[in-house]
Amino acid sequence: MFKNIGLAGIAVLLAVTSVAQQKKATAKTPPTTATKASIVAGELVYTQFCVSCHLPDGGGVQNMNPPLFKSSWVNGDKSRLVTTVLGGMSQQEIDGERYNNVMPAFMYLTDKQVADVLTYVRNSFGNKKTAVTVADVKPVRAKMPK
Repeated sequence: MFKNIGLAGIAVLLAVTSVAQQKKATAKTPPTTATKASIVAGELVYTQFCVSCHLPDGGGVQNMNPPLFKSSWVNGDKSRLVTTVLGGMSQQEIDGERYNNVMPAFMYLTDKQVADVLTYVRNSFGNKKTAVTVADVKPVRAKMPK
């Protein structure tokens, strides 16, 4: 079947196979026990502080509160997301849409609560991203104005 492809062709086949295997392995990596616990704890924080604006399905409210699924904001830079939770937001454009409701600052949440709720959001509503940890939150909080 592959008699005449030569060494270059074999190298390409091996590279393509390797990339496909890496993607498959990455896609099937289950969350750790710690991540699962953080998701459970984060859902409680979400229910208490976030659900009234972002809704139970994470869909937000058009022109008021952004959705939390398929969002570059949620699935992107963790520091920006932590800054948003701790410092709040107003009149922000996200993924080409402007949202006019004011998101309050949640500085009173502990680092663990922030990490948990963001881990929950980044792993709910169709999102599948890495966990946010207390170690991700601490340096961002330290830089925030008091």
